[in-house]
This record gives sequence, structure tokens and C-alpha cells, in this order.
Amino acid sequence: MRFSVFLNARSTSPDQDGRLITDLIDHSDRAAAAGFDAIFMPDHHFNGYMPVASDSFILAGYLAAKHPDLHFGFSVVSVPLHHPVRFAERVSILDHLTKGKLLVGVGSGTTPEEMIGFAVNYKDAGAIAEKNLALAEALWAKQMDDPAIEIDNGPHQGRVLQRITPAPYGEKHARLMPVAMKESSARRAAVNGWPAFIPAFTPPQIYGTEPYTHVKKYFDTYKAMLLEAGHADAVIAEALSWSTHSYQCVHLAETDEQAREELEIILQGYQDAVDRENEFNRRAEAGEANKKTDVNISALHEGWIGTWCLYGSPETVIEHLRPYAELGIGNILCGTTTGPLTEQRLAFANQTLDLLSRQVMPAFKGR
Repeated sequence: MRFSVFLNARSTSPDQDGRLITDLIDHSDRAAAAGFDAIFMPDHHFNGYMPVASDSFILAGYLAAKHPDLHFGFSVVSVPLHHPVRFAERVSILDHLTKGKLLVGVGSGTTPEEMIGFAVNYKDAGAIAEKNLALAEALWAKQMDDPAIEIDNGPHQGRVLQRITPAPYGEKHARLMPVAMKESSARRAAVNGWPAFIPAFTPPQIYGTEPYTHVKKYFDTYKAMLLEAGHADAVIAEALSWSTHSYQCVHLAETDEQAREELEIILQGYQDAVDRENEFNRRAEAGEANKKTDVNISALHEGWIGTWCLYGSPETVIEHLRPYAELGIGNILCGTTTGPLTEQRLAFANQTLDLLSRQVMPAFKGR
């Protein structure tokens, strides 16, 4: 089983942005030295959630030059916010810079505040995402002498006469990683031989205390589709090796009691930041076109912790992860910097990296 780091820190004021970027680069360097397989990052705008995630492709390119052996991924690119030409171009460039070690998570969801900043209505996000992905596929496939590709998708307009440059690094474009929640998304991953994100909840309730039941349901469906798609064994093995179960917050300490105490400090800081961001989201949701339907609760609620957190001593974390390894999950994505990245929070994050790499990861490598 692989282990990857998810950079998901928050800044709560403009004067914190620069330091946060520097600290995340240092944290990524530690993760690379500790033997993690990949660095993943989100795609967010305006609200202080990962300020550098306003263009994560730039940060990924920078880190790829420093750590050429790492894989790099996105969890996830909000496809409706990206013009399909720019999306296709950025993926192709980063595909080369990582020498094919790129995993592009794709999804339609983000916050209404982020949507309206790009002239997208929240209610239209799913349809715009689907069409953008179809356009990106057509753009990657287009040869110079093929007919022009017309782009008419919400705020995204254009007409491409020649081709997308550069050409893909390999025979095909970089792997996309859908979230295997909808049947159509799971099938897109399976038919193409791509890995998928495996959710631990079923909307509209995005929390609970039995995440494994959801993970098993979605993983079994995705795996069955993948096996039915007729791929070579090597393609199936590679896709499954990156099938990803995500934790928004991972925190380890020497004892379970210490880990829980420190987790609550982390989550209180996270919740304070989210409450501030939600004030702006409520402004964005003033019209019906941007109303959210997800049910959100406090990060300190046991249901939220049960779905989104992995915490405890190394021994406890190993026992928690064993069923996922036995199920066949290929990659555990660890949110190690959740919340505002204070000096204390960064120390907690580095403590977690150390305990994961020295005591947890060796228990699963080679399984």
C-alpha cells in the first residue's frame, strides 16, 4: 500500500500566505526524504484554503524539479473552473515535467463562492464539468489537420484550429482520477484504466462513524468495472495501486490519548477557519442557482472525525488501516497540514510524518 501527503493547510490573513507556501515546501521536502510516494494538492480560490492552490500546477512543477522520483497528484481539480484548453495544456506540460508520474483528480464540486468568481453557477457545475472533460479529451486527440474544435460551454468559449501543445509525455495523456461516487465517474476511470478516489460517505450526508462500509461499496463497484474492461494485467495492477482513500486530517502521536488531545487542537483551528470562510459562502448562496445541498457539521463532531480523520498511536493507526489494505486500497492520502499552519500545527504535521514513515508505512509496504 502506498502513502501520499495531501497539502491542505489554510491561511487566515494575507500576511500568512508567503510563510505558508515556504512551510509547505519544507514539509514536502520532509515527506520526500521520509519515503512517501506522492504529494497531492487541492484546487481552491479566494478563501484562504491553500492560497498556493489557486494554481497548484505551478507548485507541482516546482516540487517535481526538486523531487523527480515522487508522483504528483491533485485532489481534486475543480473542472468547471478551468477553460478546457488551459486544463489540457497544463496537464500536458506537467505530464512532461513529472515524466509521466502525474495523477489528475477531477471533480465538479467546490464552494459557491469559488464558482461565482469564475462566472459558474453552482447548480450548473456538474454539466459544465462533464462537457469540459469531453472537450479536453477531444483537444488531446486532435491532430493538426483535423477540423477545428468549437468550445461553447458556459463561460468557456473558443475555437482551436491546430492542436494542444506539448503532446502527451507517453502514448496517452496523463491519468485522470475521477471520484468513484457516481456510476458514470467510476466507469470513466475503469474503462480508461485509471485509478479513482474511493469515498468514505454517501451524500447528502458527508459524515459518519462507519466509513469502511462506504469505501467497500464504492471500491468493489470500481474494481468490478475495472476488471470487466479488458485491460492488460499490468494496467489493472497500476490502477489499483493508486486507488485512493483520503483522510482530511491525519495525526499521530506516541499514545492514543496524546493524539486525540492534539487532534482536537488541530480541528478547533480548522473549524474556526471554516466558520470564517462560510460567512462569505453564505453571501455567494444568496441566489437559488448557488444553493448547496451538502450537509455540513462541525469538524469536532464524532461523525466528522469518524469519516475524515485518522489518528492515534502508530499501533492504533496500523490496526485501523489493515482492513483497507486487505480490501485492496492502493494509496492512503494523508492530510497532514489540515487547518491554519501555525508553528504548533507545523510541529504536529512533522511529528505525524515521522511516526507514519518510521512505524506505520513499513507495516504495509510490499503487501
